[in-house]
Amino acid sequence: MPDTLPELPLYVFAYGSLIWRPGFRHEGMHPALLRGFHRRFCLTSRHYRGTAEVPGLVLGLDRGGACRGVAFRVAAGEAEAVLAYLDARENLAGEAVYTRRRLPVRLLDSGHMVHAVTYVADRRHGAYCRPEAEVAAATIARGVGQAGANRDYLMNTVQHLRALGIRDAALDRIAALLPPASATV
Repeated sequence: MPDTLPELPLYVFAYGSLIWRPGFRHEGMHPALLRGFHRRFCLTSRHYRGTAEVPGLVLGLDRGGACRGVAFRVAAGEAEAVLAYLDARENLAGEAVYTRRRLPVRLLDSGHMVHAVTYVADRRHGAYCRPEAEVAAATIARGVGQAGANRDYLMNTVQHLRALGIRDAALDRIAALLPPASATV
């Protein structure tokens, strides 16, 4: 990870579980748009939402398209600690499945452009994958890891995106393909 701090104030772009469980203090939360990347279930999870024996899937930012999410504004005095926390959370046990990037995002409530730290899926990592919706749904239905059921991760993300007025057709399709919870036990 880069050793230098990004410009302050620090903005963090959230597109998945960071939206509903940031885990760090922030001064503000803004609806935001990132161009050039889209939200996708593209990383296998052997820790948080699956195991080595039964991997789950987690979201990553993948190349192409655009992604609506949230930009958290972090106080200057908290920036270093927040980045250390995020680096450890996103790349658990030093496994670098995400690359920390500083990318331009538009704050949709003001129209301002800011540079925000976000975590982009590393396509070179062995955890990177691009499953079809049916395969993703089957994997998510089975996955359970340290942070709980993979199904809950998907449904919490969909629910919180909808609360923000965001519809993600790809996530909605995967959710619709999930077998009933009782069928995966």
